[in-house]
Amino acid sequence: MESLRFASLSKPSLLTIGGSDRSRDRFKKVCFATGKLSGGGAWNILNKYLDVRSQQHLLRHHIGRFEERTTFYKRIAKKCLVNAASGHPLESEPGAYKPKSIGDSFKNALDAFYRFSRPHTVIGTALSIISVSLLAVEKQSDISPLFFTGVLEAVVAALFMNIYIVGLNQLTDIDIDKVNKPYLPLASGEYSIGTGVMIVISFSILSFWLGWIVGSWPLFWALFISFLLGTAYSINLPLFRWKRFAVVAAMCILAVRAVIVQLAFFLHMQTHVYKRPIVFSWPLIFATAFMSFFSVVIALFKDIPDIDGDKIYGIRSFSVRLGQSRVFWICIALLEIAYGVALSVGVAACCSWSKLITVSGHAILATILWNRAKTVDLKSKAAITSFYMFIWKLFYVEYLLIPFVR
Repeated sequence: MESLRFASLSKPSLLTIGGSDRSRDRFKKVCFATGKLSGGGAWNILNKYLDVRSQQHLLRHHIGRFEERTTFYKRIAKKCLVNAASGHPLESEPGAYKPKSIGDSFKNALDAFYRFSRPHTVIGTALSIISVSLLAVEKQSDISPLFFTGVLEAVVAALFMNIYIVGLNQLTDIDIDKVNKPYLPLASGEYSIGTGVMIVISFSILSFWLGWIVGSWPLFWALFISFLLGTAYSINLPLFRWKRFAVVAAMCILAVRAVIVQLAFFLHMQTHVYKRPIVFSWPLIFATAFMSFFSVVIALFKDIPDIDGDKIYGIRSFSVRLGQSRVFWICIALLEIAYGVALSVGVAACCSWSKLITVSGHAILATILWNRAKTVDLKSKAAITSFYMFIWKLFYVEYLLIPFVR
């Protein structure tokens, strides 16, 4: 009876999962200290107790492993559901189980460089050089391999310099871009400062090297002046970082986009490629004047969506000083004036096909601009940024119309 009573009292402890060695020793002492368990009975009970505890320990181990696997599969299922909701295939992420493939790494590197190069400026530079080069064409035979070679030399050298300028601007604006443009590689951390410096230096050297071996002085001076103005605009040194001053910043952009691009690259084709004397034609004068308006608009408008970061870091842009809404409508007014002047030029054109294209083209662009401007939500940074990209598209289209101005 005493042994039964002892067994019944100790039964609850047998159900406790995860006993320790200390509890086993304590149990032995209790068993022999009572003196009620004699002979083999004590050992039988003790062995059964230890067997049960061992089985319970194994059971706890398997339960733990089961819970870990359950959690793991739940995590996979959750990722699959997230992928399904976002339109991605119902597959686990490859990066969670194996390193990224060479193709993925190359694609990511290409995407980062694409964003670093600021593609809207690259497209604008290429189109402007091609358009201005066409103004040097006087007869059908001028469209020859010599023409395409001259254009290619100018475009490649200018794009190298373009990447230097926008890259240097990002290097000196990392903290500002973390607020205004966190998707840029330096601001997001995809590129280290060392990587950015290497890219900027490499492309500036390549640009000057190509300009030198081509042997075109208009091309070389266009690259050199762009280098000086782009550096002074961004670099944070005494007497420089001209982007802090709204008027000076606008003048830098106007000088590069409106004057250097038009005149220097036209002279590259006129004097270096075609070996003709310097002549400033009426279409070239129109292109320079019109793009002066457009360059001022780009210089003003680019700061409208960046007003938050500019305020924090003391960039006194026109948007900071006058307000986003006022600068926005000043830009629209300037563009509409430019389109009005273009319509007048088109009406006065001597060629009927030039008159038709110039008048109709600019009238359509002016109408589209006005209708689009009225729908912009000036309280939305996304809407303002989208409209800024729309202005760049108008910039591209204008360079498609300029060669038809005769």
